Amino acid sequence: MKVDKYLNNALIGINEKQIPENDIVISSRVRLARNLRDFRFPAYITANEREQLIAELKRVIIETDFAEIGRLDFFELGELSRMERLALVEKHLLSLDMVNAVEAGAFAVSEDETISLLVAEEDHLRIQAILPGLNLERTAKLADTIDNKIAEKVEYAYDDKFGFLTSCPTNVGTGIRSSVMLHLPALVMTKQINKIIEAAVQVGLTVRGIYGEGSEPLGNLFQVSNQVTLGMSEEEIILNLQGVVEQVIELERKRRQEILTNNRAQFVDQILRNYGILANATIISSKEATVRLSELRLGIALKLIDQLSLRDVDELFVKIQPGYLQYVTGSELNESERDIERAKIIRKRISNR
Repeated sequence: MKVDKYLNNALIGINEKQIPENDIVISSRVRLARNLRDFRFPAYITANEREQLIAELKRVIIETDFAEIGRLDFFELGELSRMERLALVEKHLLSLDMVNAVEAGAFAVSEDETISLLVAEEDHLRIQAILPGLNLERTAKLADTIDNKIAEKVEYAYDDKFGFLTSCPTNVGTGIRSSVMLHLPALVMTKQINKIIEAAVQVGLTVRGIYGEGSEPLGNLFQVSNQVTLGMSEEEIILNLQGVVEQVIELERKRRQEILTNNRAQFVDQILRNYGILANATIISSKEATVRLSELRLGIALKLIDQLSLRDVDELFVKIQPGYLQYVTGSELNESERDIERAKIIRKRISNR
């Protein structure tokens, strides 16, 4: 089975009007870390044991009908090129660790791409649900549906005192990582983002870049997630994150309006200049494109630009990344070639040229 159908579209197909808080929230994600009782953690298993683990989880995943989600497609990493792996990372369907992985591994994905399962990564199984906008509760229910169905057919490594046992001690307990991807340009412009990050840490959350741990926040995109998995229920973790995110959304909206009110002429000029550069540039780096698209997204959210939608920009955030660019062109590109191709894709979407 070809993975192409999961790379032909940059985003999940959904009506933009149905996405809660989409002017600020890009997506909500819930990930569950699980391990099977009868296998050692991935870092310690032999090649033969890893093959047995993948075969067992493949059998379970392929044979299971996950209620309204349906059946999942299963792929082994060896079937994918490096470009395909990287493009899947940029769509948040794979982890960065799996791009260059030499050990056998696999992943499964639902038809609508809201569910993806990582097999034999840091843990035996990572169950991920992702939805556009602020959708934490619904996302958690999707992840739980998959988790419960798999638990009917395998026995997880579980301790009555510590909960789910995981490779990394920070995931022990519920094994849950819930996160929300936020677009926060006004808090960055007003130099208040560091205060937000410090406050989040105080209530057990962490703030990272677009690709999670170790990644740099580009384009004013920040991933806010829970840091504590032990001693709290899944419901408490979700509610805590939801409450903090709602406060951040309110602050971001206030700062946007203040900027628009206090420096409207300068601000509008800045947004329209970005639009003009993106519509006409023939060469543009990934970093510059991401920064300018971020400001363009802000202009659309504030109704200063009506030629494009928020979804148009969110698609471009994915399409201009190195892996996706090379996948679409079907060839490996050097940095200069990617800069040219990136500008071409942006021009085509913005000005139909």
